[in-house]
Amino acid sequence: MATRDELEVQATSEIEAAKPINKSENGVVSEFSDADYAQAITDLTNSKWDNQENGWLYARKAAYPSIGDQLDMQYHDAVDGTTTWKDAVAKVKSDNPKPS
Repeated sequence: MATRDELEVQATSEIEAAKPINKSENGVVSEFSDADYAQAITDLTNSKWDNQENGWLYARKAAYPSIGDQLDMQYHDAVDGTTTWKDAVAKVKSDNPKPS
């Protein structure tokens, strides 16, 4: 895993490569100021850090079946003696492992 400083270096490189970046305020288009570029680097660094630290969690949440579908699986597992729900949850967890 990358350190926060390493991610900041990546973010800085990406923002530098994207220059010039323009913004629009009150219908007037102008290039980012130095402060805007600094904020963009901070925001991108924070985004990269959040994705590194929590990406597995976001991926799991997106991959889990809806609550309604999970309840339906649990009902049918109880009635039919199957393990559909446990299997589905185990697959999501194995496909999106929590970092150690």
